[in-house]
Amino acid sequence: MTIEHKRSSKSEIEDLIRARYSLIWVTSHEENRVEESLRKLCVEREMRLEVWSITEGFKVLANGQGTRDVKDPMKAIDHVIRSEGRALFVLRDFHPFLKEPAVVRRLRDAAHELRKTKKTLAVLSPVTKVPPELEKSISAVLDWELPNRSEIEAAARKVLPSLPQATQQVIESDPTFIERVVEGALGLTLVEAENVFAKSAVRTHTFDLETILEEKKQIIRKSGMLEYYEHREEFSDVGGMDVLKDWLVKRRSAFGSRAKDFGLPLPKGILLIGVPGTGKSLTAKAVGALWQMPLLRLDVGKIFAGLVGSSEENIRTVIKTAEAIAPAILWIDELEKGFSGTQSSGSTDGGTTSRVFGTFITWLQEKTTPVFVIATANNVQQLPPELLRKGRFDEIFFCDLPDREDRRQILDIHLRKKNRDPGQFDMDKLVDATVDYSGAELEQAVIAALYDAFDSGADLTTDGLLKTVRDIVPLAITMREMIEGMREWARTRARPAAARGSKPAKKEGWMAKYGAPTANLGDKGPETDDGDRKLEL
Repeated sequence: MTIEHKRSSKSEIEDLIRARYSLIWVTSHEENRVEESLRKLCVEREMRLEVWSITEGFKVLANGQGTRDVKDPMKAIDHVIRSEGRALFVLRDFHPFLKEPAVVRRLRDAAHELRKTKKTLAVLSPVTKVPPELEKSISAVLDWELPNRSEIEAAARKVLPSLPQATQQVIESDPTFIERVVEGALGLTLVEAENVFAKSAVRTHTFDLETILEEKKQIIRKSGMLEYYEHREEFSDVGGMDVLKDWLVKRRSAFGSRAKDFGLPLPKGILLIGVPGTGKSLTAKAVGALWQMPLLRLDVGKIFAGLVGSSEENIRTVIKTAEAIAPAILWIDELEKGFSGTQSSGSTDGGTTSRVFGTFITWLQEKTTPVFVIATANNVQQLPPELLRKGRFDEIFFCDLPDREDRRQILDIHLRKKNRDPGQFDMDKLVDATVDYSGAELEQAVIAALYDAFDSGADLTTDGLLKTVRDIVPLAITMREMIEGMREWARTRARPAAARGSKPAKKEGWMAKYGAPTANLGDKGPETDDGDRKLEL
């Protein structure tokens, strides 16, 4: 079996040197790691490697010796131009000096002069800040890759001998343990990985995934665009939606090397649409705990803030940050509110929303990093059609109102969370009384009944719950036309999040009390579902 691998940064820059690219920009926070790779490359190609910094001047790291006390940026460029032979020159943290017109002009001269030689000049910086004057002079911008699995595993195995002997035996006896640790640390720099493995060893005397994820949380805080969401919800907190839950469970191990060797592609993401309050956001939160991955929440509103042009930079920062700590889950709540203005963007905001949206959907289609996107939406009519076409998401799920068994599960979950035994309640009565209620409305019914019970000095009872339920007007009644429109759209365009049976429904609940609307409904055919009836709207 042949598995294609992305070309390494070292191979990429070697091709650029062989192609006589004169001026290259390399972006990385890992200065020492990049320079070590360049040193090995220059040894293999018998090239001299000289590295410059404002504090030390030039140092020869490969195929030569010595230093040159040239600390002035202009003189450093002059030295590169005058030097003889085959060589690679690296200028560390040179971007602050590119505010000087003379330095920019001299660098453009160098780019032209070096084309006639066997020399290459690389700017190594943690940020990509290319002045407009240099955009055509810099031949390539290369984002140096983060450590791969083998590098991370090597860092972990350096710490392994310092762990207790019994722990070492447990780790070595489970071949998947190190793999899970490596997957958890992917996205960290090599120094960050070494540090977190050492911290984990000191704190827990083993490799602790929670400690590793804590390190990734720091990266998110520094970005400012994303929110690291703590795993407060468990997958067992999600009631109903058995089809969606089964789909997610089957992809829990799809990010490991075993799945890759088997030929499985990386899961891209899912779009959850449907009735408000049916557990779309709760599911997104619970997947982080199920998959033991960092859950990142993106508030699209934060992207569209600041100076002109900053929105486009913000979406690139979000993508780069998410990919930097991959494997991870990117959760975008109420997607339609963030990107609803794409069609009129040209006349309302100069095309900013359209450009940001274009960058986002292109990344959704082409991404190769293990970032799983969970997007939720309540109003599908506001979603741009480009977002819904095949290839953006693996699946589009429609989350409908819970059926009879799902309501039983949801009530059971919320009663147990409030330290009550569901066996002490008449669940059949409660399920019968809550037809057309969403999961959020069931939760609120339990909470409101608890308040009433606490105020009266009594404990929660079935009668108390029933009284509270009768006081709630469900969204299925107040927004019934909208809900039917969503269901009609989803019948042929989305996959149901929950399996539905085919038993005839019995007339009950709110629709039995108030009746169905009669205007322009057409013939919907016989009622068929799981024991409750579909809303005949």
